[in-house]
Amino acid sequence: MTDVTQALSFGAAAAEYDRFRPRYPEEALRWALDGLAAPARVVDLGAGTGILTRGVLALGSDGSGSRRGELELSQVVPVEPDPGMRAQLAAATPGTTALAGSAEAIPLPDGAADAVLVGQAYHWFDREPAHAEIARVLRPGGTFAPIWNVRDEGVDWVAELSRVAHLGDNAGNVVEKYADFGPAFTPVELGEFAHTATLTPEEVVAMLHTRSYWLTATPAERDRVDRGLRELFATHPDLAGRATVELPYRTLVLRSQRR
Repeated sequence: MTDVTQALSFGAAAAEYDRFRPRYPEEALRWALDGLAAPARVVDLGAGTGILTRGVLALGSDGSGSRRGELELSQVVPVEPDPGMRAQLAAATPGTTALAGSAEAIPLPDGAADAVLVGQAYHWFDREPAHAEIARVLRPGGTFAPIWNVRDEGVDWVAELSRVAHLGDNAGNVVEKYADFGPAFTPVELGEFAHTATLTPEEVVAMLHTRSYWLTATPAERDRVDRGLRELFATHPDLAGRATVELPYRTLVLRSQRR
């Protein structure tokens, strides 16, 4: 299975992806964009169904100005290669249309962006050409910030969930793997933010059905994973008999500026 095949597998489950994938905590997005001069033009690169786009739009919805901790936006521009994901973004985000493009070919002119954010997608990029493209579209001093929601596998049942569902995240240990964005960018700063998503067991399974492993698996492997998940929810002492569970996440933000 190629990375390209996996990266473009999500469109078939775009509606479910948009419904069940976790949102990004407001404090993480504010930290990623802290210090931008108003009004700011933000690019959401690898925007998927617009979960991050909508989070950023919500930050500027009150038009509160450019003081620290507040954000005034001129525009949020989603860029996404998968047509199914772009269609879902348009349906779920009135007034916003994603541009067809990729991290390695961003359909914007030089210096067009004050910030480029990436939600849950940076590990799919071909990093060297992507860094060059991101540097091209950013103004000098502009912000580049990939963001990940990472399950907190310090919790026993979450670690078991990951094992059963083969959730070897491509993000991996992002702090170690992606600590350098190349010579066009300043040293990377790390922000970490804890949050939880409250889901029914059925919703956890539906969310896992939007993962690239499950989407590209054979029918037999999908069935094996689903049987393992049913057994986990029926027998684990922290899960058995519960109508809802709190799925804990750590949101990691790697922030840098264009030199």
